[in-house]
Amino acid sequence: MGILKVRKNKKFSYTPRHYKGDGNPYEIKHKFDEHRVTVGNNNGLKSKFINAINDYKTNENHEANKRVLIIVAVLVLVFLFIIGFDLSIFFS
Repeated sequence: MGILKVRKNKKFSYTPRHYKGDGNPYEIKHKFDEHRVTVGNNNGLKSKFINAINDYKTNENHEANKRVLIIVAVLVLVFLFIIGFDLSIFFS
């Protein structure tokens, strides 16, 4: 039999058309990932929750914090109304 030659694969140096040259062009990232503390390689639910609480505490926008607290309070009251909790124990 003859000697079998194995061809090497051709290599192309392809760069996307609108690639600016910084980082991986195929990496999918959200716009605000570099500003968030909760995004990243968190190991578990507890560490994600702790990071979210710390991010909430260090937020400069106090109106948003108040808005979140009001929404949580309304949702808790709606939940208590749905399950039939008697709110008269809080009032004399």
